Amino acid sequence: MQINNRQQMLAIVAAAGVALLVADRLVITPLKDAWKARTAQIVELRKAVTQGAQLRERERHIRSRWDSMNTNTLPDNVSAAENEMLRAFERWSQESRISIASIKPQRKPADEDYMTVECRADAFGSLQAITRFLYEIEKDPLALKIESVEINARDNNGQQLSLGLQVSGLRLNPKP
Repeated sequence: MQINNRQQMLAIVAAAGVALLVADRLVITPLKDAWKARTAQIVELRKAVTQGAQLRERERHIRSRWDSMNTNTLPDNVSAAENEMLRAFERWSQESRISIASIKPQRKPADEDYMTVECRADAFGSLQAITRFLYEIEKDPLALKIESVEINARDNNGQQLSLGLQVSGLRLNPKP
């Protein structure tokens, strides 16, 4: 009778092991994975809520910054925009005492919402004049971006430098 009892006990233990394995594969593991996914989703949602709250707190500052940027873009008329860029180059060169050899503006249509006016300028002067010129461009309220800068020495001592500069200005297309 002991052998029969032992066989029944082994069968019960084996069935319990298989049941636990099936329960782990079909119930516990999917629940654990779903729990982890929900936890990750909750973390992402909390980040989004925090970011939204910070954005709402900074709304006034962001809107005033956008209004400032929007009013400092180049004019709607393309020739007026190019003229504005040329006047800005003249203003920067006078303040920095740099000599501009040439300025070549060109229009670059980028999108239906905006357009860029690029200017390639070649200038020469001392290191102090060139750094002042670049500073004047950067501090100007116009919506400009310096795309590339090339500085080369024109003499053996490096007292006279030449500057190759590409600047792009933003021009927003008006909405109808």
